[in-house]
Amino acid sequence: MAATLKLEIVTPSAKIFSEDVEMVTLTGIDGEMGILPEHMPLMTQLASGEIHARKDGKSIFLAVGDGFVQVTRNQVSVLTDMAIKADDIDEAKAEEARQKAENRLTQKLNDEETATVQASLMHALTQLNVKRRHSR
Repeated sequence: MAATLKLEIVTPSAKIFSEDVEMVTLTGIDGEMGILPEHMPLMTQLASGEIHARKDGKSIFLAVGDGFVQVTRNQVSVLTDMAIKADDIDEAKAEEARQKAENRLTQKLNDEETATVQASLMHALTQLNVKRRHSR
């Protein structure tokens, strides 16, 4: 059996993913990184985008928002504001959310509202990108 590491992805509302995987690829603020078992410890910021995990030789893709990543010898812990498996993304709902956010940005908003709408737009765009990249 191949060596594995535990991948845990947690959002404020739930634990989204917790499984042993063979490798993880994710995007930190300094770029994309691959993590294998026995990786050196590190902590970094997670950039909004995609997490790719390999389990039993099969790929698992998740759309994720901004957050933090902690890597220990055999565990990758991700704390993020949004995470959803590519297979679970509803493309129509994500497209609708994108359009609503773009329309809202054309209105006069205060700084807090602008930040909230921009975060919603980023979540929708990330989901659409991941879904469209891995649609079969």
